[in-house]
Amino acid sequence: MVIRWLIKPKMYQDSVKLMKLSAELRKQDGVKQASVIMATEMNKSTLQDIGMLVPEVAAANADDLAIIVAADTEEQAQKAVELAEKLLNRAEVQQGETKQQFPKTLRSAVEALPGANLALISVPGTYAAAEALKALNLGLNVHLFSDNVTLEDEVRLKQIGTKKGLLVMGPDCGTAIIDGVPLAFANVVARGKIGIVGASGTGIQEATVLIERLGGGISHAIGTGGRDLLDEVGGQMMLLGIELLEEDPSTEVILLISKPAGPRTANKILDRVKQCKKPVVVNLLKGDLNTIKSAGVVGAATIEDAAYKAVALANGEEAVAIPENYWGDYSKQIAVLESQLRPNQRYIRGLFTGGTLADEAMVILSDIVGDIFSNIPLKPELKLPSARKSHKHTIVDLGDDEFTRGRPHPMIDPLPRNERLMQEYADPEVGVILCDVVTGYGSHADPAGELARAVARARDAYPSNNPAVIAFVCGTEADPQPLSEQVKALEKEGIFVLPSNAEAARAAGRIIKLHESRRV
Repeated sequence: MVIRWLIKPKMYQDSVKLMKLSAELRKQDGVKQASVIMATEMNKSTLQDIGMLVPEVAAANADDLAIIVAADTEEQAQKAVELAEKLLNRAEVQQGETKQQFPKTLRSAVEALPGANLALISVPGTYAAAEALKALNLGLNVHLFSDNVTLEDEVRLKQIGTKKGLLVMGPDCGTAIIDGVPLAFANVVARGKIGIVGASGTGIQEATVLIERLGGGISHAIGTGGRDLLDEVGGQMMLLGIELLEEDPSTEVILLISKPAGPRTANKILDRVKQCKKPVVVNLLKGDLNTIKSAGVVGAATIEDAAYKAVALANGEEAVAIPENYWGDYSKQIAVLESQLRPNQRYIRGLFTGGTLADEAMVILSDIVGDIFSNIPLKPELKLPSARKSHKHTIVDLGDDEFTRGRPHPMIDPLPRNERLMQEYADPEVGVILCDVVTGYGSHADPAGELARAVARARDAYPSNNPAVIAFVCGTEADPQPLSEQVKALEKEGIFVLPSNAEAARAAGRIIKLHESRRV
């Protein structure tokens, strides 16, 4: 394998743009690995871990852009480097040809657009807190897409934001919809009466998508960053989000979604909800539903259930649980898929690009099939020794930091899941492979097509294995990747597509339980 590189001094580029460019290079003939990055210490450490840190890149400065390619031959590596430079230069030329002058600082941007009230910040984590502080001091709400911001900086920024009445969405906030405008990863959904505050990116996306399918719409969806409900942070932005939505005339129902919350913060949120003038639905993944209900609050066991109850309240109806078989009776399809399994095909393997969707699937499946091993486990003792090797029933979050260091998020570049799917398909004990497909702004142009092609390659490579492949498409017809086309691409390859993440997880569990009963 040959490694080639190029340093572009003092050429800062947005991380999302660089991730997409890296993904494009990996598609080239012979390319085994490619990274287009800013040469920060953290990024250089990642290159070191994957064996691609050459001395020239190690010596580069944090504001230098580095292109590093590993390929089968020197010619293939050099061609990929030249392609990266060409694409970067094309972007620079296009920007240079426009008559618009782009501001170089936040202050000059505010002067150029005096009515602006929000800054979206996506810079290396080392600099992100400083830029967010500048935005707050200029009176701007902040969407902080950057990750690798310290917990201490997050607490400090959110304390300042709370005092000023300004949102600090993040750090590592992947999703928001503000006044109908999608930010970062988001789906195109109808406007409506339901406002969301979520400490979860794909959790917000699933909620907005299901609300639209159920006939509702979204006023605003405020992301807080996944750590907001830790006791160290204290739910500062969820509390401010509740206050803002309570005062917002376009919002009639509030939906709260979160990854696991600290006990003190969960109680604080529930105390605030009880005082809210508007109806509130609460979904705390891994949380105790009885505790939520005993506080007199409308609780929801799943995001699907939360969306159903929120739409009911918005329609002036009672917030009852989503009925069993609401989406349909899939017993026949489940029986057919189970009948195709060999006796030893007994395990579920979940390959997820959304961390919250993985969490939700584990919560559901643990009640059906028992313990689920993971890199983000429900219990510490269920943590995989190596996230890259499954054990028994396993669900992995492929968007977790250990998988995305030095390469794009799998919602942008499906290659990590494609590789893992081949690995799981080769295991003769795997009976079900469970996946999410997330569409919308920021995601791959054809994620369902990528998954379908990966399944086809796996079937060709291991014709004697035939695990059931089940998927949920988190998307809408108005997305850049229309829902119907994505579903069609999956079903054409024999993938069983379900209308919600919860229903997909339940179907996976039912196949395995049915198979167990027939083996007895």
